[in-house]
Order: sequence, then structure tokens, then C-alpha cells
Amino acid sequence: MKVKSILVILLLTTFTFLVGCNSNNKASDGNEKLIIYTTIFPLEDFAHKIGADHIDIKSVLPPGADAHTYEPSTRTMSEMASANAFIYTGVGVEGFADKAKDVLKNEDVTIVAAGHGIELRGEDEHDHADEAHDDHEHDHADEAHDDHEHDHADNAHDDHEHDHADEAHDDHEHDHADNSHDDHDHDHSDGDPHVWLDPTLSIKLAENIKDALIELKPDAKEDFEANFESLKNELEKLDGEYKEIFETAQTNKLLVSHAAYGYWESRYGLDQISVTGLSPTQEPSQKQLTEIIATAKENNIKYVIFDQNITGKIAEVVQNEIGAEALVLHNLEALTDEDVQNDEDYFSLMRQNLEILKKALN
Repeated sequence: MKVKSILVILLLTTFTFLVGCNSNNKASDGNEKLIIYTTIFPLEDFAHKIGADHIDIKSVLPPGADAHTYEPSTRTMSEMASANAFIYTGVGVEGFADKAKDVLKNEDVTIVAAGHGIELRGEDEHDHADEAHDDHEHDHADEAHDDHEHDHADNAHDDHEHDHADEAHDDHEHDHADNSHDDHDHDHSDGDPHVWLDPTLSIKLAENIKDALIELKPDAKEDFEANFESLKNELEKLDGEYKEIFETAQTNKLLVSHAAYGYWESRYGLDQISVTGLSPTQEPSQKQLTEIIATAKENNIKYVIFDQNITGKIAEVVQNEIGAEALVLHNLEALTDEDVQNDEDYFSLMRQNLEILKKALN
């Protein structure tokens, strides 16, 4: 215990030093670009489209990262402390968010929860297949998941990680220039966090980002408003394309390795049969796995959907058992190296998903 305490002290000392070195690097002139850090890719892309030439933006997540379990390095945290703003979802997907906010609240960094105002699908709405998932759907990891199952800290974070939440969610959480944003910063960590996969909910994400940028740089308000309206129009158009796919599909059942597509259930009528839960760490029991396989066979499911950034070992078992073909849907949490090379954006990736859905649902 003494060794662990010493290591923690050394880490905090190092971080404090690094933050001090970076604390004077922020834009201070109205003509300079805002420095923005984000988490999942849609937030980065929306901020880039709205902020345009007025911002320099960087995602905390490296290519291929899983936002549920990713932990930024001390160096990355110190770089974030030199930014004008840190934009995260605020809906429980980023496992490291509480820790980051606890550190950044003492710096002059505006913390923006882009998911403010979005009503999350509740845990009880994830009965993906009545035959396969009963009311105890997530009892399959009693050892790993307590009443705070969706804190995303089961495998990647230790027992005291969320002690930071007590300080990070109190009335003084955002005393540093983002008070207007943070009546909302009581994060929803008890529902489905994958809101960005619904284009209509993404409009709200984009609007919150736009409002934050206006507060940070009011002189660029007209640009931010115009760019947001263009983005909103594109998101509405994309929503129409998704509606059309689901309305003309031969089946509404989709066997997925990770329950990331619940908002397609709510908006478009999808019935996702998921192998793991809202976090990929929420694995099924042997009994539930057997039920999932039986449900897939009963519904003559021919495809198993994997994520671009998550290895679905258990889903591979299901795939082999039912003789299904593997397909990949992009959950957009993080880009792959190939996505970066191809200069993909939110819309190109969501339209790639449309092509996969055409195949999987017909």
C-alpha cells in the first residue's frame, strides 16, 4: 500500500508540473483559434464542421480506441488542460470522463457535455429479443457489474475511479467559464449512451457544441450559426435515408456483438439481438448465450454484426454456431487508421452503415 501511495503522489506531481508547463498556451486573442479537445469521433467531426477555421480540434481517442475502456495518458491530460474546451458526451460512454473532469475543473477549461438535454433510452428498453434476454439481461456478470453497471468501469477502472464523481458532479463542478453549460453535467450513466447513431439526436449534440463555441468566441457567432444550420440540414437528410432503409427491409432483426444500436430500435423499429450489453464488457452467461443462439436460429439470421473497434470473441462463438456471415457496422466511437487515411466523416461512415444494413436486413 505504501508503494502504491508513493506512485500516486509521483503521478500527481508529474501531472501538476506538466499542467503548469502548458497552462499559458491557450488562445488569448479574439483572432486566434480556439483549442478544443473532444472524445468520440462524432463530437470531433461536428465541432470541426461548426467551428471551421475558428478552432483547432483534436480527439483524445486514438484510432481504434474503445471509448468505454480508454484511459488517456498523463501527457494527454496535461495537453487537455491547456485547451479552451473539452467536449465529451456526458451520457456515460467515456469511462475516463469523471477522472478528466476532476482534473480539468481546476484549470481554465470549459467542459461541455454535448448530450445535455437528450433523454436516454433506459436500461429496461434493451430487451433485444424476448426469448434471449429476460429481465435479468445483465445479471450475467454479477462479479463484474454492481448497481452502477453502466459506469463503464468494470474492467478498465479501479474501485476508487468514481470517487471523483462526488467532486465532479457537485454545484461547483464548472466554475471555470462554462457555468452556462453545466446545469446538465449530471451525467446520464444509467441509460444507452450511443445517442450519436441517431441523426436526430445528433442535431442536439451539434447544437450544444455550437452554443459552447459561441460563448467561447462570440465574434464568430454568425459563422457558427450558419455552419450549424448546414450540419442540421444534412443530419435531417440522413435521418430520411435511414427511415427508408428500415421501411423497405424484409426483416427488422439484427444480431449484433454489442448493443450499440438501441436508438435505431426507438426511431426506426429495429430489433437488435445483442451478444454483449451497452458496454462490450457486459458479457452474457452461458445460459443466455445458449438462448441467443437459439433465437438467432429460430429467426434464420444469416449475419452477425461486429464493431470496427471492438474484438467480439463471444460473438464469434455465436457466428460459428449458427454458420452466419460476419459484417461490420461502424459505431463511430473512434476512427480506424484506414478511416483517417480515407478522410472519412460522420456522414460517409453513417452511409457506409446504410449499405451494410441493406444487406443484413434483406
